[in-house]
Amino acid sequence: MAKILIAEDNDDLRSLVVRALSDDGHDLVATADGAAALEALRTHNGEFDLLLTDVKMPVMDGIALALSAGRDHPEVAIMLMTGYADLRERAHGLDALVHDVIGKPFSIEQIKGAVREALVEQH
Repeated sequence: MAKILIAEDNDDLRSLVVRALSDDGHDLVATADGAAALEALRTHNGEFDLLLTDVKMPVMDGIALALSAGRDHPEVAIMLMTGYADLRERAHGLDALVHDVIGKPFSIEQIKGAVREALVEQH
């Protein structure tokens, strides 16, 4: 399956996403903020199929992370998660870079489906 990098500062939501996507057989690396995710991208030489990141996080937000990841690792698909309507609009300004923006809250099936779709379109 796919190798997915997750950046989500909410511990419970990060655990839920990890559990849901590991059920689908994906290889996951989970981080608590954008800076840690960017470091994971560097450590793994960008060898991820998908970056799934929250938009609003401490240290480095998901928009800054997406811009850095897109610049340094253009082969990695990017999907954003947000519960804030204004941030969803800001994220849609990155249409060329970001595959999709999924609104929170979402169900396990919604996140699994969105990830499957992002991975299919990436290949």
